[in-house]
Amino acid sequence: MGVFTGFDGLINQNIQQPLKARCCRPRPSPRYLRMLNLNQFQRMILYNIQEPWYWDPDVDPKLKAEYKKNSHVRSMPLYAIDPKYYDLAEVNRQAGLWSGPDNKHPWYDAPATVKVKRKKGLCNLNIEFTLGWPPQLVSEMLTNPRNLNFFRLFDREFRQRLDNKSTKVLKKDGPRQITEVKKTLRYKILGLPIAIPIHLIIDENHQNLTAKFKKKKMMYMKVFEGSWKVEPLYADQERLCKSRSRINEEEYKSCSGGKGRIGSKVTMEQIFQPCSLLNVPPISWFIREITIKTIKNLLEDLRKFVMDMHKSSSPE
Repeated sequence: MGVFTGFDGLINQNIQQPLKARCCRPRPSPRYLRMLNLNQFQRMILYNIQEPWYWDPDVDPKLKAEYKKNSHVRSMPLYAIDPKYYDLAEVNRQAGLWSGPDNKHPWYDAPATVKVKRKKGLCNLNIEFTLGWPPQLVSEMLTNPRNLNFFRLFDREFRQRLDNKSTKVLKKDGPRQITEVKKTLRYKILGLPIAIPIHLIIDENHQNLTAKFKKKKMMYMKVFEGSWKVEPLYADQERLCKSRSRINEEEYKSCSGGKGRIGSKVTMEQIFQPCSLLNVPPISWFIREITIKTIKNLLEDLRKFVMDMHKSSSPE
């Protein structure tokens, strides 16, 4: 049994057609939610249908209205990456190849490679890793606007190591989307839990699956910025196509007979610098160590989530 068993349905609903029979419990009233003693954040994530959600274009309008009325955002057939810029049916098919019963060829994603450089007070991380999961869905994992449970559960209240609190689209220009994001990072120091608010501006491109981000406000940090790029990884090219030369998606689909899985190769850069008062040894050493370790833990959470997705539907 995997760590995330029980949450697989959250991501699986992004790779299936919506189930018409699943509507749904009535929306609790604000008074009822207050009676349950839920805080503002918990109430918000129950029913949050703000941008930047992109609906499955094949959803029937009546079903869409029913979803909006009676469902919460995690169960809706929504996407963080605009379906205008990719073949949604093909992504669904690819997700099925990775997690379906016909997945008889195990795929191993090694832990992320993280190279650290320090110069003039700045800490620069160059990160590379692979995930056996379609690129568009990996991009959603990196932004995680719907706050799906990709990261390790932190406590008994089912809060994650990294929670998304709010997302607001500032600008939409074709495939480019600039988003303001507020997150909460949870960590334990000497056994004591702490919650660090993170306020970011993310500049994404939904066509080439790239993004740049920088802090708008972040505790303890003078500089916090970076970028990522998600590229297709033709996982079965050597086995099915007998070729190591560079090919494109159409060529790969043809030579593999449509059976070739497309995973993701992710390259990231992360630059950070503690604020001036904390950027002196040994405090700066401690903050750098904690930051690097936390980033590695988050990436490991994503890797284990994908591994668990593979195991959940693998043949005995």
